[in-house]
Amino acid sequence: MGPLIVLFGEGMIEERADASFAWGGDVVNTAVYLARQLRHHRVRPELMTAMGADAGSEAIVAAWAAQGIGVEHVLRDPTRTAGRYRIMISPAGERTFSYDRERSAARSFFAHAEADGTLDWAAGADVLYLTGITLSIFGEAALGRLAELARRVRDRGGAVVFDSNYRALGWPSPAAAWAAIEALGPAITLAMPSSDDHAALRGAASPAEIAAAWLALGPREVVVKLGPDGAYAANASGEHVAVPAAVPERIIDTTAAGDSFNAAYIAARLVEGASMAEAARRGAALAAEKIGWPGAIAPPHVGARQSSHLGERA
Repeated sequence: MGPLIVLFGEGMIEERADASFAWGGDVVNTAVYLARQLRHHRVRPELMTAMGADAGSEAIVAAWAAQGIGVEHVLRDPTRTAGRYRIMISPAGERTFSYDRERSAARSFFAHAEADGTLDWAAGADVLYLTGITLSIFGEAALGRLAELARRVRDRGGAVVFDSNYRALGWPSPAAAWAAIEALGPAITLAMPSSDDHAALRGAASPAEIAAAWLALGPREVVVKLGPDGAYAANASGEHVAVPAAVPERIIDTTAAGDSFNAAYIAARLVEGASMAEAARRGAALAAEKIGWPGAIAPPHVGARQSSHLGERA
């Protein structure tokens, strides 16, 4: 048996600029690319969330399973459905989002009758993955239960991975978002903020300053995504490395660039034992490949690894 990797977040319907529809969500995107990265290891990432019981929700869950994601712990809420987001793409491939989450089943996860049992299962994870977007859809009581879950995983020796993924529309203020992150901070083992997120939350800073700010919250390791400037990784032992961005063949849509980076980094670092530098190079390469395709989920070959690849040991 491989490691148990649990990703907790919200599955959504993606409405593209050309009026076509697909599905996505930041945690779902990472789960897809992680499944592709780990397929040769026969490791299946598990998605933990809630969805509706309508035909559309069932079709989305079936699509996740077809991508190699475990869906046995996707709860069903017959009174709700999937949230939606719309992507607007600039001529340079940069994206902005708008959301419709009023009936999102994921928001009711902690009220579900099966939530307690599902959380007990997730506490046995070797890797638990969370994001700032996930935090933003819950109230104070639910955030407390999520922090408890993360502590249980870390106390067992598991890894708790957190991507800041800050979206201002989901929070009353940057200060409120940072307060939620600070509360979770002692349970995080690997933080994966972007420099843009950090600037919006705390103000502009150098990569080293960003890493130091996140390490101060409690993680053992931080990788800062710098967009076209690559990535900067550091750990609590004082090691640090800067890795340049990979050069994309084309830029069509930057949606899920960070999500795919995360997937490759986690696969390399936490499953294959690669060094921070090698994991960051893997992340940069997959992000550069992904942005050459429209939408969050690129064709199946994007991010698929055909043979085992062990990086330089940390």
